[in-house]
Amino acid sequence: MRELLAGTGARVRNSVPLAELTTLRVGGPALVADCADTEALVATVRTLDAEGVPVLLVAGGSNLLISDAGFGGVVVRIATEGVEIGADGGAHRVVAEAGANWDAVVAATVAAGCGGLECLSGIPGSAGATPVQNVGAYGVEVEHLLRRVRLLDRASGEIRWAAPDELGFGYRTSVLKHSDRAVVLDVEFALDAGGASAPLRYRELAEALDAEEGGTRPAAQVREAVLRLRARKGMVLDPADHDTWSAGSFFTNPVVPHERVDRVRAAIADRVGDVTVPTYPAVGGVKFSAGWLIERAGFGKGFPGAGAPARLSTKHTLALTNQGGATAADLVELARTVRDGVAERFGIRLEPEPVTVGVTL
Repeated sequence: MRELLAGTGARVRNSVPLAELTTLRVGGPALVADCADTEALVATVRTLDAEGVPVLLVAGGSNLLISDAGFGGVVVRIATEGVEIGADGGAHRVVAEAGANWDAVVAATVAAGCGGLECLSGIPGSAGATPVQNVGAYGVEVEHLLRRVRLLDRASGEIRWAAPDELGFGYRTSVLKHSDRAVVLDVEFALDAGGASAPLRYRELAEALDAEEGGTRPAAQVREAVLRLRARKGMVLDPADHDTWSAGSFFTNPVVPHERVDRVRAAIADRVGDVTVPTYPAVGGVKFSAGWLIERAGFGKGFPGAGAPARLSTKHTLALTNQGGATAADLVELARTVRDGVAERFGIRLEPEPVTVGVTL
């Protein structure tokens, strides 16, 4: 494989434990091709595709659950890190290479006086993954700020910029997530040049800032508040805190079609009493809080308890965590237990948010 990739600009390493490249810290060995610039990334992917070699693209590794057996092809590690910020009329134009650390991108925009991305502070992973997943938090989603994405089409070899309306955005998804046809090379955002935050649509954040819902605050102030809120939930990476050895929220909040909402509410009332269930408007139905459902199904914070290598975070029931020494199999077993328990109790099947490689939930 070294001979095949000679001249691409990639650094090739054998038998790398993929646990070292993921925030869940699980995953067996694989051959890794590190690509520190876009030219090396494009050349490496094109070369491997031409030879029919299976490719796994990894950047921040924050949304991956990889098998203990590792990966049988080549892991292409996207290590591009460039970020450019400049004026563009009444807005600011921000271009980040795919491998750039996402929180560092947000921090740079806030430091430059740009508003818009601050609610997405503290989210682990890379800039290139944000449109794939349509990353969102505290009432802001990437699709609302994205100007365009530069893609490598793996079928044609073409490199081009794609507009947001080509990406089929949905709740924590896009057409990029469900296909390996394209590789994200760069992302470009249009942000507020005055330094005001995005409208504060999330009640918890607005209350933390003593602000009205729908109002704004300086982006730097909002970023600080978001980081505090996320840290309390174990959602800011900290090597010393095993509650952050996770993939963030493991399950998406389920959207229940309108015609099923009354039945679901009745099932919840039958099981836990006539309580107020956290719900939110959503396209095609009503969004229920996955964390609330998990806890009311009997899976509290820290489940199944101290000593388990894989358990729910002690700070947030939506995070499945590696407490040290967990395997991918341990995390899969825990995910199945929680998913099946919620389905049995409330008739709602939770869907995982991370991409799985070599494992099936």
